[in-house]
Amino acid sequence: MRLFCSLRPRSRILLLLLLVGLLPCLLPLIALGDELNFPQPEFTTDYDFPKTTVPEPVSNTIQWVDVGVLLIVLSLAAWLAVKRRSRRGLFWLMIFSLLYFGFLKQGCVCPIGSIQNVALSLFDSNYAVPITVTIFFVLPLLFALLFGRVFCASVCALGAIQDLVVIKPIRLPRKLTMALSMIPYAYLGTAIVFAATGTGFVICRFDPFIGFFRLNGNAPYLYLGAGFLIAGIFIARPYCRFFCPYGVLLGLMSRFSWKHLRITPSECIDCRLCEVSCPFDYIDKPNTGLQRENRKVGVRRLSQLLLMTPVLIALCGWIGHRLSVPMSRYNNTVYLAEQVKAEELDPALEETLETETYRVMGTPESELMAKAETIRGQMNLGGWLLGGFLGLVFSMKLIGISVSRTRKDYEVNKPTCFSCGRCCSYCPSDQMHRVNFLPGNKPYTDAMALRFSDASGADEQAEESTSENKGEKEPLAKP
Repeated sequence: MRLFCSLRPRSRILLLLLLVGLLPCLLPLIALGDELNFPQPEFTTDYDFPKTTVPEPVSNTIQWVDVGVLLIVLSLAAWLAVKRRSRRGLFWLMIFSLLYFGFLKQGCVCPIGSIQNVALSLFDSNYAVPITVTIFFVLPLLFALLFGRVFCASVCALGAIQDLVVIKPIRLPRKLTMALSMIPYAYLGTAIVFAATGTGFVICRFDPFIGFFRLNGNAPYLYLGAGFLIAGIFIARPYCRFFCPYGVLLGLMSRFSWKHLRITPSECIDCRLCEVSCPFDYIDKPNTGLQRENRKVGVRRLSQLLLMTPVLIALCGWIGHRLSVPMSRYNNTVYLAEQVKAEELDPALEETLETETYRVMGTPESELMAKAETIRGQMNLGGWLLGGFLGLVFSMKLIGISVSRTRKDYEVNKPTCFSCGRCCSYCPSDQMHRVNFLPGNKPYTDAMALRFSDASGADEQAEESTSENKGEKEPLAKP
C-alpha cells in the first residue's frame, strides 16, 4: 500500500486500469484450471469436435529450415545492433520475425516455450527433446552471451507484437519495477517444476499472444493478450519486462556479453537524449559528482544483507514447501487420486466422469496412490528448491542495489537492455545520425527541452541528496 501511494496520480490510474482490465481475464483462467485437468469427452456420434488450436506437425526438413531462418535473423539482428547501430533496420527485421515466427509458424517452435521441453527431458528419461527444439533454446542464449539480447530486439514474435503498440510510454517508479522484476523468476521456476513433474507446460498454456498468432483460441486467453497490448500502449513491453521467463536466462547471458550495443560509438556529450529515447528506463545514468555514501555505512549494510541471505533462502524455501501441496493438485494423477479417495470416504459423493473412467480401466488403486505419492514428493522437493531460488534472487537484488560502481557516461543496463537501437538514433555523437539533429527536428527539440530543464532538475537533486545524507556522506570530486 505504501508503494502504491508513492506513485504519481497518473501512474496510479494506469496501474488500476491494468489490474481491473486483467482481473476478468485471470478469474476465468483460474476457474478453468481444475476443469481443464480432465476435459470431458463426448461419446455421442453427432458431436462436432472443435477445430484444433495447435499447429499441424511439420516435417524434419521444415524444422531445419526454421532453424536456419532463426540463425540468419539472429545474425542480422546482432550486426544491425552492434555494428550498424540501425534502429530502422532492427524495426523492419522485427516485422519480418513477427510475420514469420508469429503468424506463419503460429508461435511454435518458440524458444520461450522450449524451456519446458528441456526441463522435461532432464527429469524424464522416457522423453527425448527434438534436436531442433534444443537448438531453438540454446541459439538465442549463445547470441546473448556474444552480443546481448538481440533476440529480444528483432527476433521474438512476442516482443515484436508489443513493440508495435508502444505509443505513449510512461516511466514507472524504480521501486515498482524492482518488485515486478521478481515475477519472471517465479514464473521460470514454476514452469520448470511443473514440466519436471509432468504436471503441464504452463508457459505455452498461458501464452497471452498465441491466440492472435493462430487466429483462434479461447476467449479468456484472447482477453489476456488484449489486456497486455492495451497496457503496452503506456507500459512498454509489459510481458517482456515483468513476465517473460526466458528473459531471465537471456539477461544472465547478456550480463557477460562479449560485445553489446552501446549508446554512443565515441565520447558521450551528456545530452541526455538517450533518456528520452528509451521507453524501458534501461539506461544507467552517470554518478560522478554526486555525494558518496560513507564507506563504513555501506560495508555494515552489505554485511547485514549477506548474513540475512541464508535466512531468506530458508524462509522462502519453507513457503515453497507449503505451497507444494496445492500446486501438486494441478497434476492429473494427484487430482484423480484425491477424487477417488474422497468418494471412498464419503459414499454420498456422486461419481465423476474421471473416477468412473478410472474404475472402468481397472487400474489397481495401490498403483494410482503410489504414483500420486511420488509426484507429491517431487513437487515438495521442487517447492523447497523454487522457494530457496526466489529467496536467493531477492537477496542478490538487494545486494545489487546497495553496491554501485562509478559511471562517467550514460550506459545501457546490459542484463535488461533489449538492444532495440532507439538510443542509437538519438545520439548526436554518431556520425550516421547527425542529420537528425537539424533545428526543427524532434531529437533537436528534445535536446533543447532537456538542456533548459537540466539546471533546475540538477539543483533539486543536489538539495535532496544533501538533506538526506548530511553527516554520513562525502562528495565525490567532479570530473
